[in-house]
Amino acid sequence: MTGAEFEAAYRKLLSAQGARTDNTGCIACERCKGATDSTFCADCNNVARCHYCKACVDCTDCSHCVRSTACLGCTHCVESERCTDSAYLLRSVGCSKCTYCFGCVGLSRKDFHILNQPYDRTTYFAMVEKLTRELRLR
Repeated sequence: MTGAEFEAAYRKLLSAQGARTDNTGCIACERCKGATDSTFCADCNNVARCHYCKACVDCTDCSHCVRSTACLGCTHCVESERCTDSAYLLRSVGCSKCTYCFGCVGLSRKDFHILNQPYDRTTYFAMVEKLTRELRLR
């Protein structure tokens, strides 16, 4: 195989993956495209092994996430992007191993943060309730 042959075959594989719209190994997924081994998802694109997610794109091993993109191993995240092994994030980007973060960017192993600032548990939930209502996130 030459370098040119490799590049041509690689481009063909990438093109085929991007054009794939069929679901494989899914159970009860509705209006999803390109989902693999997922269950009870709705309106998702290119998710793998996700469960109960809604309107997510390019997520893997996630559950109960909503409108999230390119997340890996996350649960109960809303409008989050490129987060890994995290839970209960709202509008966060690039967080890893975090829980209960809202509007955070690039945090690792943090809990109860809003806009990358720490809060005690009670204050966090009070502020998040107020903000989600005002921003109409739920």
